[in-house]
Amino acid sequence: MRVLVQRVTSARVTVDGHTVGEITPNPQGLVALVGLTHTDDAAVVRKMADKLWRLRILDGELSAADAGAPILVVSQFTLYADTAKGRRPSWNAAAPGPVAEPLVDEFATALRALGAVVATGQFGAHMHVELVNDGPVTVLLELQAG
Repeated sequence: MRVLVQRVTSARVTVDGHTVGEITPNPQGLVALVGLTHTDDAAVVRKMADKLWRLRILDGELSAADAGAPILVVSQFTLYADTAKGRRPSWNAAAPGPVAEPLVDEFATALRALGAVVATGQFGAHMHVELVNDGPVTVLLELQAG
């Protein structure tokens, strides 16, 4: 599992011109772009949710847990792009939709269970993600099953 985390001062996701998820941090929040691979499972997802919730990347070395910062979760299969050969990325390492969708939902659910205020994108939709990256701070988190 890979999660590209961005510290933000605002963020929203629209589909067909309609807002489907939005956070209005006070003052900061996180956007979590979530990619899953074939070996990921619910245990990995819950461990990653805990890691993200406690990651100290907000001002003053605070975590989202410390600050009560909201999190916008957006599925992002392209985090598993293989660009080693040629000019066309391969998506073979990304989990297929029927595997990934319930795991993305589980990730959001796990964050909520930890106490996070969570908004989400719409799985499988063509989304427009708007955000104001604060810092800028962008961190790639990665966990593997096992």
